Amino acid sequence: MAYSEKVMDHFANPRNVGEMPDANGIGEVGNSKCGDIMKMYIKVEDDIIKDVSFKTFGCGAAIATSSMATELVKGRSVKDALKLTNKAVMEALDGLPPVKVHCSILAEQAIKAALSDYYTRQGINPEPIVGKITEAPECAYEN
Repeated sequence: MAYSEKVMDHFANPRNVGEMPDANGIGEVGNSKCGDIMKMYIKVEDDIIKDVSFKTFGCGAAIATSSMATELVKGRSVKDALKLTNKAVMEALDGLPPVKVHCSILAEQAIKAALSDYYTRQGINPEPIVGKITEAPECAYEN
């Protein structure tokens, strides 16, 4: 399984790693079958994601997609962050092997789960804005 240079860079040198004690949105998603768990923290001020960080337990692709997802939403408006797709994460990383696409889906869902939590903390029902956070995608295994 070959990874792009960008995937390897974000795995070896992940950006925005760690807990964020003053986060006003926290989202956690995962797939217990493959063991990938992503926790995203966001700090929103004036409708802009001023800071974002993550903690991920999983494979190299899970770490790389978490790192790239944080880079793609940092400094953006909440509205723009809501548009993040797993395809955008994969394209920014110059692709992923087919058996690792689920990691990009988890990264998208983790950001959306953090945004959902942010809206909930504001007393706003997040589902009409963020949508329903779906079950984690199935992992594909190489034998």
